[in-house]
Amino acid sequence: MLTGKQKRFLRSKAHHLNPIFQVGKGGVNDNMIKQINEALEVRELLKVSVLQNCDEDKDEVAEKLSSGCKAELVQVIGSTIVLYKESEENKQLQLP
Repeated sequence: MLTGKQKRFLRSKAHHLNPIFQVGKGGVNDNMIKQINEALEVRELLKVSVLQNCDEDKDEVAEKLSSGCKAELVQVIGSTIVLYKESEENKQLQLP
């Protein structure tokens, strides 16, 4: 579990990132979770955008993605979800 200080640090790091995944009409599926998991291994921190035509609530999508990828949910702001997962091989971020 992340502390408040760590979440604040990660939010500041994520601020400049652009969403690299979009959840649309199809919602969350296994293939998307697999791809996001691979991207998290490389980047550790990423944003996912929830499109307006998505049938699921953004909080549900955030929950499914974080549990599916075993990642930490840093923040849900507007329709953007910020996820963090410590990388096994490409560790870049040093949490406070």
